Amino acid sequence: MIQQAQIMIQLEYLLYKFTKLLRRNLLFKKIKFRLSSHVFIDYFTGFEKLEVVKKIFGSETKKILSGLVIDLTFFGGYMYVDENNGHLVISSRYLKKGKRIDIYLDLIHELYHIKQFLNGRKLFDNNYNYVDRPTEIEAYTYTIREARRLGLSDKRILDYLKTEWINSNDLKRLAKKLKVKY
Repeated sequence: MIQQAQIMIQLEYLLYKFTKLLRRNLLFKKIKFRLSSHVFIDYFTGFEKLEVVKKIFGSETKKILSGLVIDLTFFGGYMYVDENNGHLVISSRYLKKGKRIDIYLDLIHELYHIKQFLNGRKLFDNNYNYVDRPTEIEAYTYTIREARRLGLSDKRILDYLKTEWINSNDLKRLAKKLKVKY
C-alpha cells in the first residue's frame, strides 16, 4: 500500500512537471487545467492580518492579496507561483489531503515568492540547482523562521522540507543552509 502511494506521488509529480513545461506552449493556453480561480484574500480569509504576511508586503499587504489570483488545479503536487502571470497555482487535492501546517508554511513560502515576482526576480533560474537557487533559499529562510516561531522542531521542519524532487544529499545541503539539524 505504501509503495503504491509512493508511485502515485511520483506520477503526480511527473504530471506536474509536464504541465509546467506545457505552460509556455501556446496550445497549453487553450487547454484549461484549472478547476477554478479565486482572489487570495477571499479564499484565505484573514491572511492579510497575519504579522508574518504583513512583514512580506508591508503597507501594501491588503492591496497585493486583494489582487492575487489563485488557480486551483485538478492535478497533484503542491503549489507554485506561475511566472507567466503571477498567479498562485494550488493543487485542490493538496488543500484537501495535505497537513494543515504544511499548507500554511507553503502559503508563506509562496507569498514570499510573490514578493520576489513583484520585484522582478526570476523565480525559476535554471542556472542553479533547486536547493541552491537564491530565491528558494530566501523563501525557505523566511518560512523556517515562521516554523520555529510556531514551535516546530528541527525534525518536523526537516520532514516539511522533504519533497519528491529533493534527494537526500540535496536535502542535507538545504538543511545546512537553513540551519536545520539533519
